[in-house]
Amino acid sequence: MRRIALVALAVGLFLPILASAPANAQATRTWVSGVGDDANPCSRTAPCKTFAGAISKTAAAGEINCIDPGGFGAVTVVKSMTISCEGLSAGVLVSGTNGIIFNGAATDYLVLKGLDIEGLGTGLNGIRFLAGGFLHVEDCVIRRFTGNGILIEAGGTSGFEITRTTLFSNGNGSTGAGIRIAPAAGGTSKGVVNRVVADRNTFGIAADASGGSVNLNIDDSSATSNILAGIIGVAGSGTANVMVMRATASNNATGIQNAGGTTNIRVGSSAIQGNATGVSGGVSSYTTNQLNGNGTDGTMSGIPLK
Repeated sequence: MRRIALVALAVGLFLPILASAPANAQATRTWVSGVGDDANPCSRTAPCKTFAGAISKTAAAGEINCIDPGGFGAVTVVKSMTISCEGLSAGVLVSGTNGIIFNGAATDYLVLKGLDIEGLGTGLNGIRFLAGGFLHVEDCVIRRFTGNGILIEAGGTSGFEITRTTLFSNGNGSTGAGIRIAPAAGGTSKGVVNRVVADRNTFGIAADASGGSVNLNIDDSSATSNILAGIIGVAGSGTANVMVMRATASNNATGIQNAGGTTNIRVGSSAIQGNATGVSGGVSSYTTNQLNGNGTDGTMSGIPLK
């Protein structure tokens, strides 16, 4: 009898440990729902309500998915992560703050898909890439932030890809952009903007090498009706290299602008029309462009086709 009692006692002590283990584990895939609860484990059958609630229960390099439409709130990401809500209305609605902050290690990545990020006219930045290795933004809409729709300011060497995304009405009228790539001092940001619409921002797409260096390709995209320049490059201590292919820059104050420093802007197969000034500063052309119908067209220097 004594032996049975000891066995029963040991089992009784061990069972609470087993019961608590799953609660502390992080899942590789978690879920959020408009009717979820952050006290839940974020499973498919017991989803969380916010991205912030789900991220602490999601393992590094894991993925957060949306079950149904909802407003899932601001979040700071400090590890490799995918947040994917394609095909749904997955909202991040903020006032007076940033929407999504990526502050990871140099080897970390963040993938964002299918998000509707709204700043209500008082939000700071829709997506702020503060530190990390790589940012991928796909099929998102980002609008009405006083700073930037997307701000990339990581130090070191970082990469980015922004595709099939609309940036609308970002900036405060004198500063800010739909997309601003401005790496920290000594850093280098390299990436691609593809099939992007930058409309009615202060600047459309800005390569800002004031501190670090920028290597940017803009493909199959449009920068339209922006208050200042549709596409702009500027350099300080760094170098800005911008390649623009098959793009439209129209109805801006300036279509494409080289604002100085060691900035190289090369343009091919693109339409620049309807701007107050078509091009400004040193902009090079592969002679396959249509620069016409602006208040002042400006001029581009020719680059021989190879």
